[in-house]
Amino acid sequence: MAIGFRILPVEQRIDAELVSRFAALPVANVSDAMSRMTAGGASLRPMHAGGVLAGPAVTVKARPGDNLMLHKALDIAEPGDVVVVDAGGDLTNALIGELMTAYAESRGIAGIVIWGAIRDAATIRANAFPVFAAGVTHRGPYKDGPGEVNVPIAIEGMVIRPGDLLLGDDDGLVCVPIADAEQVLKTASAKHAAETAQMEKIRRGENPRAWVDETLKRLGCERV
Repeated sequence: MAIGFRILPVEQRIDAELVSRFAALPVANVSDAMSRMTAGGASLRPMHAGGVLAGPAVTVKARPGDNLMLHKALDIAEPGDVVVVDAGGDLTNALIGELMTAYAESRGIAGIVIWGAIRDAATIRANAFPVFAAGVTHRGPYKDGPGEVNVPIAIEGMVIRPGDLLLGDDDGLVCVPIADAEQVLKTASAKHAAETAQMEKIRRGENPRAWVDETLKRLGCERV
């Protein structure tokens, strides 16, 4: 097998019911449920008109500036999958534009994540099909390879394995490993419920603040 130039299958995908339940939660709550230790990088931003991205990952490790293996991933991804590309964060060449996003949407793919650049930004921004990327450039890609499909990848320290959950909203992206999904969902749902209740208290003017002074006192803060 040619290491660095190969196509592998997704052995296991996160359950569709779990995907649906995660999609109703803010990314921030899911991040908090993972001790705030998992994030896809602050520069990886939504490029589309708005809306949640959620689905199992089909991963691509691409040579910076080259989208050959991304094309293949779009061909083999299943409806509901998120195609996520580690292109090294390079912004020299765009890896997708309006034609590829239209093709992905036509196949029922749930969204595309590019740790790199896109082009045709105005068209992508006007549509609801989820696209996350690190930047925009008009310079197009090459199609020579090498690259890999469905291998573990990393985006600024966030490890993504094929089949893991990719969840994205206006705050950014988080990956939830399949093995941790049930526990993370339980913790994040409880966090979201607690914040919803707190918001109601704020609206009613019932927001206790004694904890601030108690924390400062415990930490030894001197007040002059």
